[in-house]
Amino acid sequence: MIRYGAEICRDLNRALQREWLETNGIGGFASSTIAGLNTRRYHGLLTAALKPPSDRYVLLSKLEETLVIDGRRYDLSCNRYPGAIYPQGHLFLHEFRLDPFPTFVWRIEDVELTKSVFMIQGENGVVVRYTFSSGSNDECRLELRPLVAFRDFHSTTHANPVLNRALDEVAGRVTVRPYADLPALHFAHNASEVNRESDWYRNFQYDREEERGLDFEEDLFHPFTLVFNLKTPANLIASTEIHDASDAESEIERRGAGSSPYIVAREGGKSVIAGYHWFGDWGRDTMIALPGLTLATGKPEIARDILLAFSQTISEGMLPNRFPDHGEQPEYNTVDATLWYFEAIRAWLEYTGDAAFVAANLLPGMREIIERHRTGTRFGIRVDCDGLLQAGSNGAALTWMDARVDGVPVTPRHGKPVEIQALWYNALRIMQAITGEAEFGAMADKAKASFNRQFWNESAGCLFDVVSSTGKDASIRPNQLLALSLQHRILDNWTRAESVLDVVQRDLLTPYGLRTLSPRDPRYTPHYTGNPASRDRAYHQGTVWPWLLGPYCDASSHFRSVFDPKGAIAALEQFRDDRGTGQIPEIFDGDAPHEPRGCIAQAWSAAEILRIKLRYGVT
Repeated sequence: MIRYGAEICRDLNRALQREWLETNGIGGFASSTIAGLNTRRYHGLLTAALKPPSDRYVLLSKLEETLVIDGRRYDLSCNRYPGAIYPQGHLFLHEFRLDPFPTFVWRIEDVELTKSVFMIQGENGVVVRYTFSSGSNDECRLELRPLVAFRDFHSTTHANPVLNRALDEVAGRVTVRPYADLPALHFAHNASEVNRESDWYRNFQYDREEERGLDFEEDLFHPFTLVFNLKTPANLIASTEIHDASDAESEIERRGAGSSPYIVAREGGKSVIAGYHWFGDWGRDTMIALPGLTLATGKPEIARDILLAFSQTISEGMLPNRFPDHGEQPEYNTVDATLWYFEAIRAWLEYTGDAAFVAANLLPGMREIIERHRTGTRFGIRVDCDGLLQAGSNGAALTWMDARVDGVPVTPRHGKPVEIQALWYNALRIMQAITGEAEFGAMADKAKASFNRQFWNESAGCLFDVVSSTGKDASIRPNQLLALSLQHRILDNWTRAESVLDVVQRDLLTPYGLRTLSPRDPRYTPHYTGNPASRDRAYHQGTVWPWLLGPYCDASSHFRSVFDPKGAIAALEQFRDDRGTGQIPEIFDGDAPHEPRGCIAQAWSAAEILRIKLRYGVT
């Protein structure tokens, strides 16, 4: 259980740094700060995935809450308007905890009000439940004013005359449908009174969006008010499905401790949301995160479903890079997602020993992938005459370092990137082990010999980042770790491997992950801030990525006589359990104090820590 007391909850700056996340297993989520003040356009009580796990819309932004004690009114919510914080309900907040879902406790006079928020699994619905205790006989009631947005979760909404204000009200339920092209939202409740007065609340300001150089002002619509007498728990279920307020009790029991927020349903199968709040499911992220999210948590059947689902998406020997937000065709524009697929299969096979499943369901696709990489596929991806895998075309960013500004890759890495050779070699050895066919071993031998001849940078004591027909890129980046960390290591020279680790520790290692570029490089960018273009330029030019601690620990544990995996991940786990509110973010600044940036909850960040803990017995 993660708990914050009044000293943090009532300190607005500290409270706004802590964001909670609750998910529904189909791509939808609820999220805000522990103060209840929304600082992002992605914050809301119900972001629904209308075409799971994509096509996401913020339907219910928040609830404005007022506790009335014997006629005295206390506003419990918190908002930022131009020049003001109003109301300041966080000043009554005594405690926030994840137990296992978000729980808020306010104390006013001798009254204690507790709110729990949790999502209905497999449904675009959220349950909000209030319980009440008091040391006196004062009459108490609770007023809830829903504020709805009904807009794409990447945008904001503003007061307009086309919104439909009509309510459909029956006993215990109020339904709104502000726009005809979006689903109705049903509010099941056990309130004693429904007030039908409605209006716009204007000029909410979202700090994080302003910092990110994006639209940060929004208007929200208040369609009605619910009044509860608090003699019994106050229950509210906001959902695109119809419920009775009493369903809240059974949903609490069914909800339990929940599962990974990243595992989601997709068209009858399973996939992985790369990160919250704004990422969808990506092939690369899914394959890297799969061992940690499923095998390390004892759920190999979910891993099997994910592998099977992705086997059906193979096109021209490639796995999709990502599935777009609104259900368009998958994008096939990555060179490494397909190769990480082999490593995910290897890990699953090691865990389960189910060779028959692999042979019957996955091996045909794996053969197709190898063959298409040999003969050539999209974006110039093909095996060169030296046995190494080359890739790249103008305007494409095919590796995980894929940021672009105005359509131009920041780190194009055309040619033969170091980690792609490591992954290609690993894939060939996996095929050799599964099939027993000598051809794959011969291809692997050729690639390994060429790699060790071409990639060693003697002057720097590490590996080149990219080898191409135009030269060798000597940028010191963490990509070279994969040559040392995968199950089948393309670099197995002990002396060279130790030298690589020395360079990585000196230039790239931080308490929260590895920098993407050495601070000694003139292109190094210490902070990930500013507008989208500024942030994209910094994305892989020094920012710290927690997921890279996984390869670092694997390489260090193999090539170092003394290495402490627990120490390597200690600071990141401490961050998760304090400021991270149970989650590990996407990135941190390259320079101390390493402020968290990007997504607040990233799948491969969390997954690699889980995998390392299991693999090395870290408690």
